[in-house]
Amino acid sequence: MTAMTVLRDRRPDEAPEVTNVELFFDLVYVFAITQLSVYLREHLTGRGALETLVLFLAVWWAWNYTAWATNWIDPEHPAVRVLMVALMLISLVMSAAIPQAFGNRAVVFTAAYVGLQAVRSAFMVAAFRGQRMGRNYAQLLAWTLIAGTVWLAGAFAHGDLRLSLWIAAAVVDCGAPLHGFALPALGRTPMRDWTLAGSHLAERNQLVVLIALGESILAIGATFSDLQWSTTVVLALVVGFVGTVSLWWIYFVRHAEEAARAIARAVDPARVGRSGYAYAHAIMVAGVIVVAVAIDLTIAHPTRDASPSAAAVILGGPGLYLTGNALFNHALAGRVPWSRLLGIAALALLVTVAVAADRLVLSAAATLVVAVLATTTGTPRRPDTQTAAEASR
Repeated sequence: MTAMTVLRDRRPDEAPEVTNVELFFDLVYVFAITQLSVYLREHLTGRGALETLVLFLAVWWAWNYTAWATNWIDPEHPAVRVLMVALMLISLVMSAAIPQAFGNRAVVFTAAYVGLQAVRSAFMVAAFRGQRMGRNYAQLLAWTLIAGTVWLAGAFAHGDLRLSLWIAAAVVDCGAPLHGFALPALGRTPMRDWTLAGSHLAERNQLVVLIALGESILAIGATFSDLQWSTTVVLALVVGFVGTVSLWWIYFVRHAEEAARAIARAVDPARVGRSGYAYAHAIMVAGVIVVAVAIDLTIAHPTRDASPSAAAVILGGPGLYLTGNALFNHALAGRVPWSRLLGIAALALLVTVAVAADRLVLSAAATLVVAVLATTTGTPRRPDTQTAAEASR
């Protein structure tokens, strides 16, 4: 296997297209996101939220590193196609183990996750043999194995020790890009050495946000179809739908496409990709997963008082999404838009009335915040009249 046989034929003036193989691979992560939202709904406590976060970080990092890898390797090449199918199968096993990841399937979950990360990184080292990117991926592989050791150690532990070890492993995994996969004697891998085609990564992340928003739509439809259609249940359906549309609007109306153009023009697209997509989009997708749980709880029991846990997901989901979106804007335009900060502040103020409101009322108030923000985002303009700063309003 040589670089000439598996790498994309990338030209400076052309963005690599997202292929059908990549879209097919993403289907597994529809299932993974559904599994995570179900896990959070069934473990709606502080510890359950922390466990869900750890599982989410593993799922996100597996998807994220694959999205970056396909920026360079050609998914239409037979060897890469086999790799993608293998990663898809391993991802499916990992996702299926999520409900019992902190139970009797801990070894399966971690072995699948660590195996997926190691196989992909080793493939990239071989694909870039003799090139600077080969060294980059060798150091990434080293940190994958370091984190993987901690992940596997946690799988054989129990209770609080397992959770603590997996938190540590997630921190090692997610923190490695921040220090450039630094290793003794070898040093760091500078971000400029990662020759990223930014528009391809932007499109991949847009698609995964759509996948996450699709989980909210599924939560609305599945829960609504199983209930008696009373007035409050129908209102909860409408509120959930409007809230999901508002989240979509905030990101996709003008903003997402302009962001793709901005990263394509960036001097250091890999640095923007790391902060704006690898990290900021993780927060956005996590927010959408929490929103899906909030919608499910509200439609199921719209007039029930908002318990602390219910209020946390009803307000926390949009809050996480806006936080991620604000950081995304900052990565692209160098500033956090006031509109996102005002939205987060408004959601924080709703905490003061959460205990006195039922789920439907609180959900409606949170939806009003994001809907107002969506309507002030603006409408699409001609590409030649836009700037990243404008898109961050």
